[in-house]
Amino acid sequence: MTRPVIAALDAAWESELVAAVEATAGYTVTRRCADLADLLAAAAAGHGQIALVSADLRALDRPALHELASHGVEAAGVVGPDDEPGERRLRQLGVEVVLRADLASHEIDDALDALASRTRPHGGRGEAAPDGDPAGSKTAEGPQPATVIAVWGPTGAPGRTTVALNLAAELALRAPTLLVDLDTYGASVAQLLGLLDEAPGVAAAARAADQGGLDLAALARVAPEVTPGMRVLTGLPRAQRWTELRAPSVAHVLATARHLARFVVVDCGFAIEDDEELSYDTLAPRRNAATLTALAVADELVVVGTADPVGLQRLVRAVQDLTDLADLADLPDLADLPDLPGLPARSGRPPRVVVNRVRPGAVGPRPEQRITEALGRFAGLGDLDFLPDDRATLDAAVFAGTTLAEVAPQSALRRAIAALADAYAAPLPERRRRHRSRRGVVRS
Repeated sequence: MTRPVIAALDAAWESELVAAVEATAGYTVTRRCADLADLLAAAAAGHGQIALVSADLRALDRPALHELASHGVEAAGVVGPDDEPGERRLRQLGVEVVLRADLASHEIDDALDALASRTRPHGGRGEAAPDGDPAGSKTAEGPQPATVIAVWGPTGAPGRTTVALNLAAELALRAPTLLVDLDTYGASVAQLLGLLDEAPGVAAAARAADQGGLDLAALARVAPEVTPGMRVLTGLPRAQRWTELRAPSVAHVLATARHLARFVVVDCGFAIEDDEELSYDTLAPRRNAATLTALAVADELVVVGTADPVGLQRLVRAVQDLTDLADLADLPDLADLPDLPGLPARSGRPPRVVVNRVRPGAVGPRPEQRITEALGRFAGLGDLDFLPDDRATLDAAVFAGTTLAEVAPQSALRRAIAALADAYAAPLPERRRRHRSRRGVVRS
């Protein structure tokens, strides 16, 4: 069967390459496109299964390649005979098959057949990690990729950022850690640490990922070390810049981050709706794509709620919403991304539920017992972590622009978050043993 090919190629050798493709046994060029917009339109209209793209095609970036993949179109790069920089850029963007413009027809046929053989089950392609392995893969030799921990919670300021920041600080005392602020509604990690909110951070990393320029050195430059062992990738300085954090770019940033630190803690936004799908009949930007992507790639998930009647009700609904997202890989922005490791629902590990600001005044005496009984009855949650309400200590930390470990190392709140970090830093068999031993135990 002949496979249709669409092409957006350099005019200097377009005619010769199109003729060579036409001379192959299994491929035919159905559309010759003038620019990227024309190419994407042809892909959306179903005119091709393979796209030939020049390395110097204007505006070609990772999201554009993802959009091609979302239409079922595999991309093959084309470079001039001696264009090594162009080939390097295409491979950094995730293009696996790169052809030279002077190849013979049978060589083109073999290369395109190789592209078809590399297609993953969801239609995406393996994204090259900094060491050359597929993103997130673990090798027998060399360091193991990081554990990604997503900290998420419902609306209403339940304390996601406070938990994410101090969890990262505690993990950094045990192993190198990277804290990533992916909240597209109200990023605040920079403010809590007294950093300049205009400093390059996750937006700079996403731009580098878009253009194929994100490697370990580039990520380290935009994620400075703020305390010994802890790097921080600050969030968007303005919420209206959320369009800069698209799913393919965020996925690549997190894949690269796995090789920069032992733990990657992600502060997520509260919203996980995908309403754009209802408003547009084309591929539209999705404000919540950053959060959904983080939830999809995370190895561990921490769900934070507040210990008051409103907060607990929202927490119950939030856990139910996560159940509805059991197959995050089928979401429109994630369907054609490379296979991403560690989907919590796929791994069988339930999220760790953290109840924040626990105090008798909000729920009555013995608040831990009352909350355990209520969440066990209405949400089936029987294994909870509790963080005491300690506003004075938190105010002191924010005022000093530092973490609880530095400003109040002996406080009950700091000790509770340190215990949470111990659960992730412990060896896996020990972690599972601790996790089982906590079931059914009511803290006082």
